[in-house]
Amino acid sequence: MGPGQPGAGHYPWLDDPDRIGALGICASGGYVLPAAAGDHRIKAVGTVSAADISRQFRLGADGAQDPAVIQGMLDTAAEARTAEARGDGVQRVQLFPDTAEQARALGGRHGFEGFEYYCTDRAQHPRSAKFLTWSSIDRMVSFDAFRFAGLIAPRPLLMVVGREAVTSWMSVEAYQNARGPKELHWIDGAGHVDLYDKPQYVGPATTKLTDFFRTHLAERPASGPVRSASGHG
Repeated sequence: MGPGQPGAGHYPWLDDPDRIGALGICASGGYVLPAAAGDHRIKAVGTVSAADISRQFRLGADGAQDPAVIQGMLDTAAEARTAEARGDGVQRVQLFPDTAEQARALGGRHGFEGFEYYCTDRAQHPRSAKFLTWSSIDRMVSFDAFRFAGLIAPRPLLMVVGREAVTSWMSVEAYQNARGPKELHWIDGAGHVDLYDKPQYVGPATTKLTDFFRTHLAERPASGPVRSASGHG
């Protein structure tokens, strides 16, 4: 999102710029906030399991990561940049470990849930990214998805978050930074990844989001169905 967002008319459903909504899931739930803050064509904003990728790396999924972890990653990122400048090729870091047991040992519940979703038949895809460039780390660390959430006002913001999500503190922090109208909607029993695809949690979330966008992107005469641009981290 941001500079790459299409101009009105680029897609047929953007022909009515007063009825554009934006929905972000996981990391896209972080990206959608600054995108909407700076783009007044977006009239309503929704997130599901919102995560700020910078906070994820700096503070950990639970917000309690040892500060030495990111400092060590930044050291490695700096070394990788030097290696690339010397012609050693792009330096990469593996996104997920090789086994579920390793994922749980390294990342706790959140790490295991991510592995189970992205690295099994549940949702894996042969073209999905398996690595991240080390030179991306320092760029992400200095990013702040929630800094300008207050600029979304007076447009409405709905943040849907699982009551059991390790990352729920991020949605709370973003909600606190927003000025309103705003709503933090909890889905009981749901973890972060549960809201991606488990019907018992996706159903209530979808109902809430549908009502939200229908209310704030009300259909006008001679207009098409309510649409929203969406993204998933």
